[in-house]
Amino acid sequence: MGKPKGNKRTLPDRIKALVIGGGGREHALVWRLKRSKSVEAIYSTHAGKPGEPGGNAGIRSIAQPLDFDFDIKQAYRVTQFIRANDINLVVIGPEEPLAQGLVDTLEKLLKKDPGPEVAIFGPCAEAAQLESDKAWAKQLMRSAAIPTGEARVFTDERGAIEFVRTREELPVVKAAGLAAGKGVVVPSSRSEAETAIREMLSEQKFGEAGRRVLLEERLAGPEVSVFALIDGQNAILLEPCQDHKRLGEGDTGPNTGGMGAYCPTPVISESQLDIVARDIVIATLDALKREDISYRGCLYVGLMLTPAGPKVIEFNVRFGDPECQCLVRRIGGDFGRLLFATATGRLDLLTPSDFTLNEKPEEKFVCCVVLASGGYPLNYQKGVPIEGVEDAEKVQGVTVFHAGTTRADGELKTNGGRVLTVVATGSTIAEARDRANEAAERISFVGKTYRRDIAWQAAPVPGLAARG
Repeated sequence: MGKPKGNKRTLPDRIKALVIGGGGREHALVWRLKRSKSVEAIYSTHAGKPGEPGGNAGIRSIAQPLDFDFDIKQAYRVTQFIRANDINLVVIGPEEPLAQGLVDTLEKLLKKDPGPEVAIFGPCAEAAQLESDKAWAKQLMRSAAIPTGEARVFTDERGAIEFVRTREELPVVKAAGLAAGKGVVVPSSRSEAETAIREMLSEQKFGEAGRRVLLEERLAGPEVSVFALIDGQNAILLEPCQDHKRLGEGDTGPNTGGMGAYCPTPVISESQLDIVARDIVIATLDALKREDISYRGCLYVGLMLTPAGPKVIEFNVRFGDPECQCLVRRIGGDFGRLLFATATGRLDLLTPSDFTLNEKPEEKFVCCVVLASGGYPLNYQKGVPIEGVEDAEKVQGVTVFHAGTTRADGELKTNGGRVLTVVATGSTIAEARDRANEAAERISFVGKTYRRDIAWQAAPVPGLAARG
């Protein structure tokens, strides 16, 4: 996708990394960085403190803690820690600190304290509007003729409900701001659509995120997640994934942050991926440039493969969760150098050994299954003992990433809605799913909830009817 000429800069052979964030995605990033030849040390905001409970139990086992409590409002302490520990790569996992401008703040503070170069993986606040402000993102797509569904933006309940009542087809109701992956309602009736509008605008179910609502055209077709690493000029497309948002098997129940994923998905063809690269990823990059915005980091493109071609459902400005847990099992090479190159505009300097795909036939496909707390995504209990994780990882090809876990009194316990992500590889999608499900069965905690039909789009599940 084009390479800048005359770049004489280099990539480091030794990297000390700091990962910000404490969910399953961040555990996967820490896990993959740990396996990078260039990475000699990893610190995490969620590694807990020695001798004290807390932190993500999985991250805690492989990363070093900070010597202070991380607070986005005290970014100066982060830069002091960076300089004191010779950190040269910062990876920001979640969307919220990106939307709040943590990249901008860290870069500004580091300029005031000159020292070795520090690469910060993640977009600036202006670029993060692609996710934090869906109305702004929709307008940007319109200006660049990027294929997406039509949408109207409303701030008043009455106007939004009147719009719904005048439409033949029900729209998708979306909170314009960040709602932790839960601010989207695909209504099955007008009353359900009106309830969603009322909850967002009047009852403020999603707080500030729901002060504006998008009523968006309902698109038809398979959904696909495409991820691109973008360094401001160049882009590398990663393997396409499919996420499963609904809580229950058969794609039933409420939307969640994601109950599982698999990759690569055969639902999207190479020719369609070429269209996505040209008409969506590069077109978005060019549209941002026209706004004098430089994008560096991971761009997630949520797509609907409609009869008229791929169309954008949404953008995210970071690795997806749980898609990231799948992708790290497929990406080979030196992950540390890959992220450093992305963050510093140097993807053109990567060697074939820096970025590869896992070519082992027995690890061609990856499937991940999320184990959630009972009651998720609404009310759920924390502090429930967990057993069987080590036994689960004895299943061939299985890795378990921690999301909402902690260690207290020497015991592994739940500490969130999505608790663990069981990731398995296989020579076929069905084999990867079977291994993930077998491992999931070996893990136990009261209220454990998970789906056994992940990847049904590519590998039918015996006993479950096909869905359109």
